Amino acid sequence: MSAPIVAWRDPFDDRELNGLHAAAFDHRPFDDAWNDLVAEHSLGWVTARLDGALVGFANVVWDGLVHAWIQDVIVAPGHQRSGIGSAVVAAAAAGATDAGCEWLHVDFDDHLRAFYIDACGFQPTGAGLLDLKADGVADG
Repeated sequence: MSAPIVAWRDPFDDRELNGLHAAAFDHRPFDDAWNDLVAEHSLGWVTARLDGALVGFANVVWDGLVHAWIQDVIVAPGHQRSGIGSAVVAAAAAGATDAGCEWLHVDFDDHLRAFYIDACGFQPTGAGLLDLKADGVADG
């Protein structure tokens, strides 16, 4: 296998990213307008390509100052555990650093702890999550 090309703010097609997202998270493909979303809300994003095919992605959102958050780290199922994910996260950290950010945050499910803490070097922190869809939360 050739080495992936990992790039900050590399162009991508919404259809290819929707397909990658569906394959990685095991759901039907959606018709999300990723290019519009990242243009409006993101500091940047990272793509990973092998032989031109999109095999990895991460979105980096921010507060406009010194905090950035990595979202939607995706690696195609046939390429997971090959180093693509950690390369994508490293490129996201470099892009956020170059933009003047001082902190890169990530939220993850427990089964991904070894990836983010051990492989990518994030430090464990306390955090909270409020489920806004839960009955009664949004009602006040």
